[in-house]
Amino acid sequence: MVVISDLAIQGAQMLLVLTLAPLLTGFVRKVKAQLLRRRGASIVQPYRDLLRLLRKEVILADTASWLFRVIPYLIFATTWVAAALVPTFATSLLFSWSADLIAIIALLGSARFFLALAGMDVGTSFGGIGSSREVMIATLAEPAMIMIVFTLALLAGSTQLSNVASFMLSSSVGVRVSLALALVALVMVAIAENARIPIDNPATHLELTMVHEAMVLEYSGRHLAMIELAASLKLLLYISLIGCVFLPWGLALPGAGAAAQVAAVAVYIAKLAAGGFLLALFETTVAKMRVFRVPDFLGAALMLGLLGTLLLFVSRSL
Repeated sequence: MVVISDLAIQGAQMLLVLTLAPLLTGFVRKVKAQLLRRRGASIVQPYRDLLRLLRKEVILADTASWLFRVIPYLIFATTWVAAALVPTFATSLLFSWSADLIAIIALLGSARFFLALAGMDVGTSFGGIGSSREVMIATLAEPAMIMIVFTLALLAGSTQLSNVASFMLSSSVGVRVSLALALVALVMVAIAENARIPIDNPATHLELTMVHEAMVLEYSGRHLAMIELAASLKLLLYISLIGCVFLPWGLALPGAGAAAQVAAVAVYIAKLAAGGFLLALFETTVAKMRVFRVPDFLGAALMLGLLGTLLLFVSRSL
C-alpha cells in the first residue's frame, strides 16, 4: 500500500505540472495585457491553442528528415521529466532520489540540443539564425547555472533538490550574501532560458530579433503543440525551481497526511501565480536588448554565480 500511495503522489505531481504549465503561460499573458491596458485573451487560451494544433494536419518540408518528426516528442519528454523531478508540493516523492540539479541541467541541455538541431534540419535561413543564437545563449547560460549549483551544493552538501529544500527550511541557513547572488543569477538564467524579454520576445516573429520562434517556424500541427507545451513546462520548471530552492515554505514534509499535501498544492499554485505576476511586471517595464548585448547579460549572471561560490570559500577559510 505504501508503494501504491507513493506512486499515486508521484503521478499526481507529474499531472500537476503538465496541467498547470499552459495555465501559467496564459496567466502571464493575461497579466501583461492588463498592465498594458488591454483586455487580452483568457488565461485558458493556451489550452485551446494546444487542442487546435492537435487537430490540425502536420505539414512537413521536403527537406525534413526523420529527426524533424521525432524531435518535438523528445523535447516534450525531456522537459516534462525535468519539470516533474522538481519538488513542487512535497519533498518525499518516490523519484526524489533522482531529482538532482545536475541531472535537470543535463535534461534541459538535451532538449536545447534537439531544438537547435531541428532548426537546422530543414535548411532555412531563419532556422539557422535561431539555432546559432540559441547555442550562443546556451554557452553562457549553462556555465552560470553550474556555478549556481556549486553554490547551493557547498551550502547544503548535496545537489539533490529534496536535501537542498530541507536545508533551506532549517534554521542553520541564516542570511547569506552568496544565496542572494545565486538567486539573482538564477532569475537571469531563467529569463534567458525561457526566451523572455529582454533576451527574446516570445510574441514576435521578426527575423532580426527572434531566437526561439525562428527554430520552430517550420513546425505545425501536433509537432508544434508538443514544442509549445514543452516551452510552457520549461517556464513552470524554473519558477518551481526558484520556489523549491529559495522559497521552500509550504512543502509537505515526509509522512504528511492528505490535508497537508492539499495545502502544499495550494501554496505551490500561489507561488506560481506570484512568479508569473512578477515576470509579467518585469517584461512590461524593460525593453528588449540587442542580440549582441546578450553575452553581457549572461556574463553578469555567470559572475554573480562565481562570486557566490567564492564568497563561500572565503567565509569558510576565515
